[in-house]
Amino acid sequence: MTTLFLASASPRRLALLRQIGYSPLPVPTAIDETPLPGEDPAAQEMRLAMAKAAAAARERPAALILAADTIVSVDGQAFGKPRDFPSAQEMLEALGGRWHTVHTAVVVTRSGRNAQCLSTSRVQMRRLDAREIAAYWASGEPADKAGAYAIQGLGALFITALEGSYSGVMGLPLFETGQLLGTFGCPPPFLHGLS
Repeated sequence: MTTLFLASASPRRLALLRQIGYSPLPVPTAIDETPLPGEDPAAQEMRLAMAKAAAAARERPAALILAADTIVSVDGQAFGKPRDFPSAQEMLEALGGRWHTVHTAVVVTRSGRNAQCLSTSRVQMRRLDAREIAAYWASGEPADKAGAYAIQGLGALFITALEGSYSGVMGLPLFETGQLLGTFGCPPPFLHGLS
């Protein structure tokens, strides 16, 4: 079976790939994630995922590489990972009591060939008061999450509705990922041998 390299240090993406039978090797990449002036959040995500894939491919040009990037946005404002408690508080206050959008871009590359997709989901979060935000921050969960929450963790207590991909909101849309890997002859392992 082909070795799959995951251009990410995300334990969530690693766990999601393992959930569907892959055994990826993480190869974290360092790229500049600064948004470009006026850049649309969906375009930003695709650009960043492509940059991660390209960075990993420079080291392993013939390898099968998967890269992804996730961002939360509301009213055109993009929220990545919070820098500190005040930025997390600002994010959670902006998201509370309304719908927001979560974009996850996925790129698969091998030997100069690329395939990509963008998963877009809508999430509704209830309004959080200042004490809840402080307690949530103190849990440690929001610190490395886009939008300062994790739908698969304690943050699930704040989510009132979801339209789209649950795994995409976590950071890797599994349906789309399986389809992309299949186009490179690497379907989920339990499907090997089916035609």
